[in-house]
Amino acid sequence: MRAATPPALPADAFVQHCIELLSPLGRVRAKRMFGSHGLYLDEHFIAIVVQEQLYLKVNAATQPQFEAAGGEPFVYSRRGQPTQLGFWTVPAEALEAPPLMAPWARLALQAALAKGRPKPRARRG
Repeated sequence: MRAATPPALPADAFVQHCIELLSPLGRVRAKRMFGSHGLYLDEHFIAIVVQEQLYLKVNAATQPQFEAAGGEPFVYSRRGQPTQLGFWTVPAEALEAPPLMAPWARLALQAALAKGRPKPRARRG
């Protein structure tokens, strides 16, 4: 079951929508990467947005909740082989409002925190 995205949002508008959904939990920023976006919550890498689809970070402890809710993993082709990263979709209704996204975002933050401290942000100058 693929999670739905708001139909009329262009890519950058969808990224902004995702930032707004996650922002009640802390400071959120987007970073362009590999033709998509990475989303950081208080400098913890918690999500990716690929082709107007939000995927949140999971680990062994949190992935079962995403699976049980019908989420799908982010999979890409690497050297002709499907490769799965530790990011999963959320239920479609979570994309409707920050309170519905909050439990999923907390799970993503939990997975990010379990991985370790965030890398310091490079200074531009």
